[in-house]
Amino acid sequence: MTRRTQRPPADADDLGPEPDPESVARTILLDQLTAQAKSRHDLAAKLAQREVPADVATKLLDRFEQVGLIDDEAFARSWVEQRHRGKGLARRALAHELRRKGIDDEVAAEALEEVDTDDEVEAARQLVRKKLRSVQGLDEQKAVRRLVGMLARKGHSSGIAFRVVREELGADLRDPEHDT
Repeated sequence: MTRRTQRPPADADDLGPEPDPESVARTILLDQLTAQAKSRHDLAAKLAQREVPADVATKLLDRFEQVGLIDDEAFARSWVEQRHRGKGLARRALAHELRRKGIDDEVAAEALEEVDTDDEVEAARQLVRKKLRSVQGLDEQKAVRRLVGMLARKGHSSGIAFRVVREELGADLRDPEHDT
């Protein structure tokens, strides 16, 4: 004997009134900002993706900015610090990333002032030292091309890249126990 289950009426799926777009947007913003700081541009894109009306998004983004929950200047400084120290990115690559994040050029330039040429050279040197083992056994020209290419992808100028690679390869060739 098969037992038939009774279906609930169609209106039983009704979970109540539609949520208020402003409270939905507020929840989205708070969820996004809980994990890490984000630029206003990225947050606006997230709200648009979730189909929050533009006027509601603008109103809430402005309010969050007023109370300091959204701060593109602090975001830019933090982004530059993290990506330069953690990934060894040079100013050029950092400027490109900040532009993609919707950070104003003036704000980006101010944040990038924290990275000077000596910092870039040292970051390039550390990146090359980490990669030296992977180019051991290659002829010198091929090793130079690979290492300079890696630094170029990190935004380092060709002048800095070639200088650092030559210095580090020279040190590595002279001293087999060189820092790698």
